[in-house]
Amino acid sequence: MLQLKAKLNFNKKVKGNYFHLAIQAPRITKQALPGQFLNIRVNDSCEPLLRRPFSIHRVSGSSLEILYEVVGKGTEILSQRKPGDYLDVVGPLGSGFNLIPNTYNSTPILAAGGMGVAPLVFLVEKLKESKPFLLIGAKTKSQILCEKEFKQLGCSVKIATDDGSRGFKGKVTELLEKILVAGRRSQVAGRKIKKLVACDLRPETIIYACGPRPMLKEISRISQEYRIPAQISLEEHMACGIGACLGCVVKTRQGFQRVCKEGPVFKADEIVWKDTRP
Repeated sequence: MLQLKAKLNFNKKVKGNYFHLAIQAPRITKQALPGQFLNIRVNDSCEPLLRRPFSIHRVSGSSLEILYEVVGKGTEILSQRKPGDYLDVVGPLGSGFNLIPNTYNSTPILAAGGMGVAPLVFLVEKLKESKPFLLIGAKTKSQILCEKEFKQLGCSVKIATDDGSRGFKGKVTELLEKILVAGRRSQVAGRKIKKLVACDLRPETIIYACGPRPMLKEISRISQEYRIPAQISLEEHMACGIGACLGCVVKTRQGFQRVCKEGPVFKADEIVWKDTRP
């Protein structure tokens, strides 16, 4: 973990309330892993008092990128920062994804809900040799993010929208389950099923997911029912970001653990979903 002043390379609006920034932070990029995050002080005053946590979106050389949504005072201030400004940054923080080997026998399925796409671009860059299968879920087509980036990295991308304005109509977890069912039928029949949800699953399938709590809870159920290992990145309110305040603990089979320290990535079957908070 490092604390440093990082120069802002760019900070631009993607669409709506979504922004994309990059900072010059070579010491952090050398250590960063997919699934980890940064804690950023959005300005030099005491208002707001607390830093804001952001998933590491992408690493390119000495540049580190973040994708974020303006949802409150802190992110609103951050959206107004200009290239050439310096941000007080702490990172990389937390435990990231445990990457499976890039082998022909593995099928990484990545599922993102809303802003859950943020840490998955960095993950895809590490898994691209396995040709990841990417599912993006959003309420409506205007909220779909990073589709172009995932396709450029060689992903097979499918979309799910709650209102049916783009792709599959329904939750991204419903699309995932249909894909798994279709994949099993294909394996039994010895052929591929040519449908919207078709996916050529290889023997060692693994799920990586990031998104809202209800989505991740359902991912956990699906992974256990289909006996497919899953890793999930939890979204929690964080105060300190370094494990000291105990404000982001969740209940796991090993007891209460800190999302900012032991997480944010956990094995899906470790989380006790009926009572995830103390």
